[in-house]
Amino acid sequence: MSIFNLPDLGEGLAEAEIHEWHVKVGDVVKVDQPMVSVETAKAVVEVPAPQAGKVVKLFGKAGDIIQTHAPLIEFEGEAGAVKDKGTVVGSLEESNAVMDDGDMIIGSANPTTTTIKAMPAVRALAKQLNVDLNFVKGTGANGQITIDDVKKATSAPKKMHENFEVLHGVRRAMAAAMTHSHQEVVPVTIIDDADITDLPAGSDITVRLIQAMINGAKAEPSLNAWYEGKSMERCLLPEVNLGLAVDTPEGLFVPVIKNAEKKSPQELRDAVNNFKKTVKDRTVPPSELQGATITLSNFGMIAGRYATPIIVPPMVAILGCGKLRDTVVAKDGKMVIRRILPLSLTFDHRAVTGGEATRFLAEVIKSLES
Repeated sequence: MSIFNLPDLGEGLAEAEIHEWHVKVGDVVKVDQPMVSVETAKAVVEVPAPQAGKVVKLFGKAGDIIQTHAPLIEFEGEAGAVKDKGTVVGSLEESNAVMDDGDMIIGSANPTTTTIKAMPAVRALAKQLNVDLNFVKGTGANGQITIDDVKKATSAPKKMHENFEVLHGVRRAMAAAMTHSHQEVVPVTIIDDADITDLPAGSDITVRLIQAMINGAKAEPSLNAWYEGKSMERCLLPEVNLGLAVDTPEGLFVPVIKNAEKKSPQELRDAVNNFKKTVKDRTVPPSELQGATITLSNFGMIAGRYATPIIVPPMVAILGCGKLRDTVVAKDGKMVIRRILPLSLTFDHRAVTGGEATRFLAEVIKSLES
């Protein structure tokens, strides 16, 4: 038998979720035939067959989380040496854990192991006591789950409601990213308003916001940067790769407009429209969800005036735009009605000073009002 491991897929991610199998046990596949769709970096990617042969085992089912380079599918017969071209043939050395077919992969709820390792007797006890082994930490040799581990799990706090469900796909990725941000970032949010009354009728507000952020990054480059907390290193980036938060029923996507500073207003609008389509169709490639240097969240298109947007490391800033409104303000000694755009800028105070952040926001406002 030969085992094919989940390849890196070119994104350097530690894991992926099985979205849909295109083959079943007993099928005979051809080289490069799509075998399975996996969700990685919030995109669905098809994994092709590295060889021709008969499928004898599938490691995991739809919704399971599988680690990169962990067993994915087993073929009948022995495979010849296959060079790594982004589709890696795995070795049997990494698949010696004690497990059954249905419980190969677990999610991030058990961060110390990558597979469920348990003897049949332990599995039987877990089933009898209604214990989900996905949430049990093994204390035996090499992380193997023991009978005592299962018994201890029965005394663990129960779910508050029977309808709780494990997060998958985009929502799971979002939860992990937000947890990482909460643990890493030292956030500070400043708010202000831009008076856009004098903008020409029909102005594309989203494009104006993107252009204003580009101008802000030119005036204060420290907001368009990456920060590495462990080594305490900062990298100021010359290109503006702008992440655009897109809300969907599945969760939050953040496609990236690469080199936004080089694009014309029409090119920026075309990029925004294209992202709306590819995100909705789930065809956005992983490469377009990576590499953001600063983020725009236009939450005001739904509701809300101000917010405290959350930064995803290694970025150090995110600008939130609230709901546009008409407001009575004092201007030249008179009360007048003006069009006001509320702005909320969150920055990582480990890498950005208050002065740098306010100068960036001031330039954004100046650009919007000009």
